[in-house]
Amino acid sequence: MTDTGCSLSAAARELGLDRRTVGKYARAATWQDCVRRTRPRRPTSLYPYLEYLRQRWEKGEHTATVLHQEIAAKGYRGHYQRVKMAIAPLRRGLPIDTPRERPPSPREVARWIATTPSRRSLHAAEALRRLFEYCPELNRTHDLVRQFAAMLDARDSTPLPDWLDQLATSRLPALASLAKAIREDLPAVVQGITTPFNSGVNEGRITDLKLQKRIMAGRAGVPLLRHRVILMAMLRRRYP
Repeated sequence: MTDTGCSLSAAARELGLDRRTVGKYARAATWQDCVRRTRPRRPTSLYPYLEYLRQRWEKGEHTATVLHQEIAAKGYRGHYQRVKMAIAPLRRGLPIDTPRERPPSPREVARWIATTPSRRSLHAAEALRRLFEYCPELNRTHDLVRQFAAMLDARDSTPLPDWLDQLATSRLPALASLAKAIREDLPAVVQGITTPFNSGVNEGRITDLKLQKRIMAGRAGVPLLRHRVILMAMLRRRYP
């Protein structure tokens, strides 16, 4: 039961959420109760030797093979590669127990670049800054994407010819190919920039139809598909 007297099941139906999710938020006393907690890392067999590795590093021993031999003589039974990975942060000037960050996927980076800078999370903004330092080509691509986004926001295609020239002379084959493709269909692109109309709604309905066919493993007939598509459209209107 929520504070408003509504049952969890009714709240879940109204919000379009799972009942367990609604129950978790209803029971939360503070916002911290709603945040997924990261489990603390378990100490590994290398953990007792980290301080020794740090001291030896500060004294000038930077060879992973030698360090592995030294701690092996002290009782360490782990592999050499674990020692090599453990001292990797020291080579970057970081503490030895700093966990290695998973590199972002190309899809993540593309989403960050396509997102308006003011709406990016602090993590995304910082990750992009570091990527731009190591990859000037990506920084250039980001600037060009944001220029095109500005044209869409203002519905102004005036800067488009100059923007296409920048793509063609960017020395990035993918962008040069994109510029060529846009020039071949330039009137349609200008129309798409300057008018509020787009095919997004139609694409969404096509996606709904394909989803329903996949759910039915390709065996759904036209009458059943029609019924399910209409039901999906009703749900979209109720839960936009």
